[in-house]
Amino acid sequence: MSGRPALLTEDEITAALTALPDWTREGDSITRTVEASSFPAAIRIVDSIAVTSEQMDHHPDIDIRWRTLRFVLLTHSEGGLTSLDFTLAGKIDEAVRAGA
Repeated sequence: MSGRPALLTEDEITAALTALPDWTREGDSITRTVEASSFPAAIRIVDSIAVTSEQMDHHPDIDIRWRTLRFVLLTHSEGGLTSLDFTLAGKIDEAVRAGA
């Protein structure tokens, strides 16, 4: 086995999403949109997630529009969703709750 993350089955994805109610499935990815209290707060959230993402060596696609952040997760190398995406989604939720 190569150590690469395995694509999740549809049942595994459905189960994982029940634990992440703020995330939505969009094709081969999951997404979440967040409204921060201010632009600097939005950047602090992104900065916090950047550190975590580097530690995991797994990076979200992030769109920043003033106070609105949109996160898109998928494992590009596998062409779909793996456990890495759901682990990172949980860490993004923690950063959002903390307001970074």
